Amino acid sequence: MPQGTDTDTDIPMADSLLRRFFLPKPNRFFLLRLSAVALATVLFFTQVLIPLRIEGYSMEPTYRNGTFNLCWRWRYLLSEPRHGDVVVIRFAGRRVMLLKRVVALAGDSVAFREGVLLINGQPVTEPYVRMRSNWNLEPRTVAAGKVYVVGDNRGVPIERHHFGQVDQERIMGGVLW
Repeated sequence: MPQGTDTDTDIPMADSLLRRFFLPKPNRFFLLRLSAVALATVLFFTQVLIPLRIEGYSMEPTYRNGTFNLCWRWRYLLSEPRHGDVVVIRFAGRRVMLLKRVVALAGDSVAFREGVLLINGQPVTEPYVRMRSNWNLEPRTVAAGKVYVVGDNRGVPIERHHFGQVDQERIMGGVLW
């Protein structure tokens, strides 16, 4: 018999190893490994990285309708959200989540004048906002334990947007990229 072949099948050893790796015999050890991988996968994609399908236009052009991303759940484990962070907010359970940008933190005064965001009375440069509508909103102070969030697509009327103060506990995490 030629060297480097499997004794049972005359197939080169590399092919045999690959076949056993990708098509193992379903014994108890295989089922245990399969169960462990399935459990680890479910835990990872429910507790660490949550897959998101972006539906809607409120974060365009930064995040486009119909694309996918991941929510990094541990992003704010040891830190607080900062100005400009894009966060995933639990809106209704874990099925409906909103993707929004943090524009103001607790204690900040936030307002819109002719579409321009004002934080503590000062205009904010927002290179991610492409189109602006005539948003006008009187100044309001963000309460303790909350952040003020808004989408990047400001080209639609203010009445058609979900934005405002959100409890920090409702923030699920940040987007991965």
